[in-house]
Amino acid sequence: QVRLVESGGGLVQAGDALRLSCAASGRTFGTFGMGWFRQAPGKERQFVAAINWNAASTYYSDSVKGRFTISRDNAKSTVYLQMNGLKPDDTAVYYCAAEGGPGQTAVDGTGMRFGSWGQGTQVTVSA
Repeated sequence: QVRLVESGGGLVQAGDALRLSCAASGRTFGTFGMGWFRQAPGKERQFVAAINWNAASTYYSDSVKGRFTISRDNAKSTVYLQMNGLKPDDTAVYYCAAEGGPGQTAVDGTGMRFGSWGQGTQVTVSA
């Protein structure tokens, strides 16, 4: 089972940028895909971005495409989410996820299924 720890969240103003990090341990990091999801108060968790095991493929939700960039450093067992041009609608708890594990969540169009989750990091964007 992989352990995931997110960091980098905070309170920012609209238009600002943040970079989230997710450090993984417990499995060989360069062998599985990673993703970011978010959940706003009163809403269901939604897919944000994903990256395959060797960073050859990346995927984004329409709501963040062109503003957010997912990347990974397999040597550091870390995945990143660079968020630019933040909007109040981006306010949510952001979760890092890894392929594999129980209760997998499939993301359409990616061929990826996520079953391991971090504890989340809060991102709040003020108007």
